[in-house]
Amino acid sequence: MAELAWFKSTHSTNEDAACVEVAETPGTVHVRDSKDKTGPQLAFEPAAWKAFVEFAADANV
Repeated sequence: MAELAWFKSTHSTNEDAACVEVAETPGTVHVRDSKDKTGPQLAFEPAAWKAFVEFAADANV
């Protein structure tokens, strides 16, 4: 498996302790805790990730 290209939201700062990083591959969106880069990762189908992001944006979380 090739190394994933992780990124954080442009709204994140280095002082923000509650960030996640996302990496996209064909058919999968990978998510991890930005403070624990070697820790567990989640994987979602793109449609499920899109639905979550839209829900979070609507909830003003």
